[in-house]
Amino acid sequence: MDINFEHYKVFYNVAKLGSFSAAAKKLFISQSAVSQSIKILEQQTGSVLFARGPRTVKLTAVGEMLFSHIEQAYNLIRSAEGKIQEMQSFGLGEVKIGVGDTILRFLLIPFLQEFIKRYPKIKIQIINRTSSGIIESLKSGAVDLGIVTLPVEDKEIETIEFRTVEDVFVASGRFADLKNRNILTQELSQLPLLLLQKESLTRRNLDAFFASKGLNIVPEIELESMELLIELAKIGLGVAYVLRESAAALVSEGELFVLQTEDRVPVRKLGIAKLKNVPLSPAADLFISELGNVQI
Repeated sequence: MDINFEHYKVFYNVAKLGSFSAAAKKLFISQSAVSQSIKILEQQTGSVLFARGPRTVKLTAVGEMLFSHIEQAYNLIRSAEGKIQEMQSFGLGEVKIGVGDTILRFLLIPFLQEFIKRYPKIKIQIINRTSSGIIESLKSGAVDLGIVTLPVEDKEIETIEFRTVEDVFVASGRFADLKNRNILTQELSQLPLLLLQKESLTRRNLDAFFASKGLNIVPEIELESMELLIELAKIGLGVAYVLRESAAALVSEGELFVLQTEDRVPVRKLGIAKLKNVPLSPAADLFISELGNVQI
């Protein structure tokens, strides 16, 4: 099937804007030219791509599938254009990073602060996602690289390990009887635990740890935000399992304490993830190089 790529460009803009007229205005062509491109594309694919309404259009199921592929290609082409511009203008560029909110706030921000001081002409764009969301963003071309929990089991992604992090159990004075003593794993599993949702790799790591001891945990509360888990632990609602650095300030102030456990939960490894066989821009390569040279 030989399809003019201009038709795909028209299709992308109609899908993105939800309007034939808006796409025509953006592409500086007539609305009839837009309609003709979509008609040809539908004829050559043998599928209806849009459900037409009086003022807007919506993608059909086939259209949605096609758009997911076209969007990825569009993002990769734009990325390539950006890389060419960077190569022609030393010291300029943009890096699009996917990272979770906790890692960003407690580990990455100090590094970013120094990086933008050293390279003020490089624009940093950050998209907040879980590790699984970051992988999808990489594959769609929405980000250049991501900070994820390892391992990543995806053949399209390659990773560079750059540090380990430790998650700990923290509690308020309501659980003072647990302070300054080793807590058996069986006892730990019976506490009112405040945990991230099952989809997170932090939670999977913890579930695997308890399963290795023949234990199954039923948390008191499951949330998406580690910061909220800390706040709930602070008011005594339960024992939260969080990144050590995220609770460090409250532990230092005495509002929370770290439980000493009989068995240590395995540390997590963080890695820098990127699309395999897709070259990064000079700015993204520089970012990875600088990140690998510091202990954040």
